[in-house]
Amino acid sequence: MIPGPKHRLLRGSRVHLKLGSSFGWLWSAYAVSTYGTWIAFGAFPLIAVRVLHSSASAVSLLEAAGLAVAAIVAVPLGPWVERRSKRPVMIAMDLARFLAMASVPVAYFLGVLSYGQLLVVSVISGAAAIAFTAASGAYLKYLVRGDHLLTANGRFEGTSWVATAAGPPLGGALVGLLGPVITIMVDALSYLLSALGVLRIRGGDVAAPRDPAALRGADLLGGWRFILHDRALRCLFLNSILVGGLIMATVPLLAVLLLGEYHFPAWQYGLAFGIPALGGFVGARLSARLVKRYGRHRVMTVSGWLRSFFPLGLAFVHPGITGLLTVIIVEGLLITCMGIFNPIYATERLQRTPADHAAQVLSAWSVSSKLVQATLMVIWGILARLTSPLAAITISGVLLLATPLLLPKRAHLCHLEPALPAEDVLAA
Repeated sequence: MIPGPKHRLLRGSRVHLKLGSSFGWLWSAYAVSTYGTWIAFGAFPLIAVRVLHSSASAVSLLEAAGLAVAAIVAVPLGPWVERRSKRPVMIAMDLARFLAMASVPVAYFLGVLSYGQLLVVSVISGAAAIAFTAASGAYLKYLVRGDHLLTANGRFEGTSWVATAAGPPLGGALVGLLGPVITIMVDALSYLLSALGVLRIRGGDVAAPRDPAALRGADLLGGWRFILHDRALRCLFLNSILVGGLIMATVPLLAVLLLGEYHFPAWQYGLAFGIPALGGFVGARLSARLVKRYGRHRVMTVSGWLRSFFPLGLAFVHPGITGLLTVIIVEGLLITCMGIFNPIYATERLQRTPADHAAQVLSAWSVSSKLVQATLMVIWGILARLTSPLAAITISGVLLLATPLLLPKRAHLCHLEPALPAEDVLAA
């Protein structure tokens, strides 16, 4: 029997009831800030080039340095977040990002906007994003239990990929109509709306320890120590940061290749990355169903191998329509596999991490990922200068083939998620 619209509506309602209205507000807050971020995607480089007349090297430095410095600044934020109730931290980080981003249009209209301010704003917003991710991940573990956690992570993953597909085209239209400075203000307002969404959440919170002010130097490395102590987490950690770093290292090179050497129009370049992002939404929606049918380890392993295999197809990119189709197909297959893999690994990471370590682990994970991405971007930029962008992209694809060897074995994933003790939860 084929389910009709009423049956599908009832099934969707049951999923919503299982996750709860508090999750709905958390999801809405994430969605609005994610859309704002992707709508403003590329606005900072445009401001640096068109308003401040910065050089290409300065624009690259803005991207890489902002990423790396934000990660370093965020190192003490993990233990700090761990010692505080999570919802107030999320609201504070959203407000920090709102104020930082809103300072750009204010400075522009006052005629005092500078390259240094863009760099500071990039660092503040990046560090606040890491702290917000750590707090929201720890709160999600408290809010959603058991098998529903994979469904919840799938919702976040799907939202992220839809925003990735729709945000840049919308942002491009907004930049064309109102300019990049106003687009930055839209991004700032999205963080304010996100803070209001978190504020609407009702119920308990993950409790802070009795002495939240006591922060020892050893606590700064607590997240990394926990990750390295757990074999499965260690494998997932190394695999995820290397795969993410190698993929992100080729993004600017692919832009140079397609827009510079192959002279693709900007709209075709947008299609090359907008259409494949929809595959991430499809993969995220399929993730829980595939796990239910085939098992978590099998789906994680297969999608993990495939997401490391498809990028090598970018070595065959060439000018013309067939080259554009090659990029769309390769990126579409890659992102679909990522949409399947990411909710599973995010769920595994949360389930293997006790509630009193979740914020530190997530913060350490984000810091490491951003530092590796910034480092590999610089290295691959040098590699492209010594060889060519296509050769550097090919080398990344070859190295990615070895990363699935770091995926955890089935025996390493056997675990039983501990229940939260009563003292770890604050009453409403």
